Amino acid sequence: MEEHMSAQWYYMSHGWFHTTKRIGPISEPELLLRIDRGKISPETLVQSSKTRQRWVPMSTIEPAMRRWKQSHPNEAGDAAHGQAS
Repeated sequence: MEEHMSAQWYYMSHGWFHTTKRIGPISEPELLLRIDRGKISPETLVQSSKTRQRWVPMSTIEPAMRRWKQSHPNEAGDAAHGQAS
């Protein structure tokens, strides 16, 4: 686990009929596990004290994105091209 990632996290999960639900708080090890399992992707909105309580795309969190690229090497190129400038 990354030493500089130690906050409690929330993320937005999309459900049936375009509904969204806030999930959390979850620990950083749990956040990384959900990234590994594909439950949290680069476009997923996440929030913690590290984001100053703002909702931001997971792709803007460098340690989380690094983990996602390790867990999903075949999709990493697609995510890089899909990021907003």
